[in-house]
Amino acid sequence: MTPWWTAYQGNLFGAYGGAALGILGGILGTLAGVLAPRGKAKSLIYTGLLSLAFIGVCALLAGLVALALKQPWHVWYPLVLCGGIVTLVIPMQFPAIRNRYRQAEQRRLQAEELRRS
Repeated sequence: MTPWWTAYQGNLFGAYGGAALGILGGILGTLAGVLAPRGKAKSLIYTGLLSLAFIGVCALLAGLVALALKQPWHVWYPLVLCGGIVTLVIPMQFPAIRNRYRQAEQRRLQAEELRRS
């Protein structure tokens, strides 16, 4: 079977793809850290994290398919590495972010209750 891409292209994919996923994850994490305690942009944060997790799963599956098809190391490794990291790290953030949004909603309800009394 012919390789899907050259070793040089695999290095570029690993470097630029990994950097792009890391930057997107960092931006989403920063936005979640700033906006979730305020109860703002919930759909933006959740959609962004789900999209990033979906990209990670797709990359991981593509890497596993490449591995099963006996593609060279420079083809499957960047896909499995980037996809595996994103697939593990992003979903682990959901409980903490969901908790922050719940806390913000509770604070909003308490403040509303204080205003009424």
